[in-house]
Amino acid sequence: MALQSPFFNSNNKRDEGASRPGVTPYPAQAPAQAAPAATAQPAAPVAKEAESKLTVGPNIKLKGVEITDCDTLVVEGSVEATMDSRVIQISERGSFKGSAEIDVAEIRGLFDGNLTARQKLVIYATGKVTGKVRYGKIVIEEGGQLSGEVEAGTGPKSEKEKEKARAPLQQVQ
Repeated sequence: MALQSPFFNSNNKRDEGASRPGVTPYPAQAPAQAAPAATAQPAAPVAKEAESKLTVGPNIKLKGVEITDCDTLVVEGSVEATMDSRVIQISERGSFKGSAEIDVAEIRGLFDGNLTARQKLVIYATGKVTGKVRYGKIVIEEGGQLSGEVEAGTGPKSEKEKEKARAPLQQVQ
């Protein structure tokens, strides 16, 4: 013999006037004074409008991709990719292998490959950067490691800009 649960019993009607915690009543049942209170204050202030951030969490492996239009890449796992972005932050347990052209690099973990930090490269005490590295400014904390082909100054970025840099200067009259 099966027992019937009151949960499944369709004969039990809920008290429509009773409110339950965490449940918003239908608009027709909501008190009239609730509407103005909801629009009184916005939620949390937005830090930056339309800022895109990608976080590769611990134990996550992202391989064989091209990352574009990403303002900030946070690497806590493992990434093998090429990217052109504003900021890369590699955590102590994070690793990035590939090519990156970015404005600011903050390395606490491992970076292996071609790195161009147009503005600033920061290597923290636990950070290790190997490969071809170009930077605008550099900060290396005691214990941080940097090895490979290292060049100060980021220079022109695109092929057109490189051609313009090689072209002879025209005399202005």
